[in-house]
Amino acid sequence: MPRGRFLRFGQREQVRCACHNHSPWVQGVFLSVSFINWYERWLNTTMSIYQIPIASLQGSPALLNLVEGKVTLVVNVASACGLTPQYTALEQIHEQFAARGFSVVGVPCNQFMGQEPGTSEEIASFCSSTYGVTFPLTEKIDVNGDARHALYSALTPVADAEGVDGDIRWNFEKFLVNRDGAVVARFHPKTSPDAPEVI
Repeated sequence: MPRGRFLRFGQREQVRCACHNHSPWVQGVFLSVSFINWYERWLNTTMSIYQIPIASLQGSPALLNLVEGKVTLVVNVASACGLTPQYTALEQIHEQFAARGFSVVGVPCNQFMGQEPGTSEEIASFCSSTYGVTFPLTEKIDVNGDARHALYSALTPVADAEGVDGDIRWNFEKFLVNRDGAVVARFHPKTSPDAPEVI
């Protein structure tokens, strides 16, 4: 929803009317819940994902600071998945468009059939030796569930072209983030990183 559509004057008047016949306590609760819902939606539309702290695979803090101001493709990755060969195309587009201010960011996750079980060192070694990966990799995190990382709390409300939002479906789901840190597109795990709709 575009910024500026939240709680315009007319909307505030509608909230007041809805509460008019209730006790002051109920009115207060209603308005508090409405404000919290509005504030959460506002955060999702205004906060740059580059402001979200997440460590690199090697443990360095604030990895997203390295790509702030770039167009970024964020991908949850795994080393033992049928889609793992997508690393080839991810590295290719990372190298091809780097000079134009583009970066891939890989996010290791072991939530899908345990297909990323390795340590940070094992993941880094696999990616480098098997696919020549040079793009940044984050620490291993959860992308779904109660322990979902704040990065994916910001990404998952965005829907793909089929209208699917919410939980990550599988390894190698992709989110395109603009230079301002706003999420502008989401792509199915099976969508190739170098597909025309992505690049």
